[in-house]
Amino acid sequence: MTTRVIVVDDQAMVRAGFAALLAAQSDIDVVGEAPDGARGIALCRDTRPDVVLMDVRMPEMDGLEAARQLLAPGGGTGAARRPKVLMLTTFDVDDYVYEALRAGASGFLLKDAPPDDLIAAVRIVAAGEALLAPSVTRRLIADFARQRPASRTAHALRLNGLTERETEVLELLARGRSNSEIADVLVLAEQTVKTHVSRIFSKLRLRDRAQAVIFAYESGLISPGES
Repeated sequence: MTTRVIVVDDQAMVRAGFAALLAAQSDIDVVGEAPDGARGIALCRDTRPDVVLMDVRMPEMDGLEAARQLLAPGGGTGAARRPKVLMLTTFDVDDYVYEALRAGASGFLLKDAPPDDLIAAVRIVAAGEALLAPSVTRRLIADFARQRPASRTAHALRLNGLTERETEVLELLARGRSNSEIADVLVLAEQTVKTHVSRIFSKLRLRDRAQAVIFAYESGLISPGES
């Protein structure tokens, strides 16, 4: 199955480089490029991509606002065809990317990451996973939760809707464990873990693992600095 991708970045050379790299993969089809968020949204409506590589800082409309519009219920390309959004960033805009994760982006990637990491990232988010494996991602999300505490009361109340087992699964998921690792820790079948994860997303109205991690920090289920 081919993954349809668009690249949104205000630097023409960056767009061209990422597009050429991805287009060389047999399972990835680059269907367009855009120099800012507004034109990226318009391009999404025309091309219906599976994944959007979205730069953070751009003129006209930045990547954060574009991600919000694309991922809002009923916004952007429509709920049935909302793409996965993978933010492109540098360390000096991490706080900005956190807001994109809260809006529903599936993760972020540093612009100077190795080419293989970019290709893998597109495949990961296209498959419905969040880009949470790199330890830097977990550390940064923990830092954001520490620096920008949200009101925990509403989140904590939503936790009450989970079973004890679902709460255990959410805690391990938020610590960056994969489904297979969670299965090993809890002595469960991996398919059972997948079922629990699906129910957690449904009950808490979460889009993916990135939002689940943020929810776990903001609800107080786990605290920054815990491993």
